[in-house]
Amino acid sequence: MRLFIKAKPGAKREGVERINATHFVVRVKARAKAGEANRAIEKALAEYFKAPVAKVRIIRGHSSREKVVELG
Repeated sequence: MRLFIKAKPGAKREGVERINATHFVVRVKARAKAGEANRAIEKALAEYFKAPVAKVRIIRGHSSREKVVELG
């Protein structure tokens, strides 16, 4: 399944907000440096979908706030 993510790094509160079936806003406390925010986004989505972190993979948008994530 492909998900379209709007990333919000450096947020005060962490969380995943569902916009519709495939679009989400993910807020993480980690800053966007050295891939820390990307790893935090993958972890947050894994917790939200109750899946292992290894099954969540950013496939597009590694250096952008607009990301495409593959879950599965």
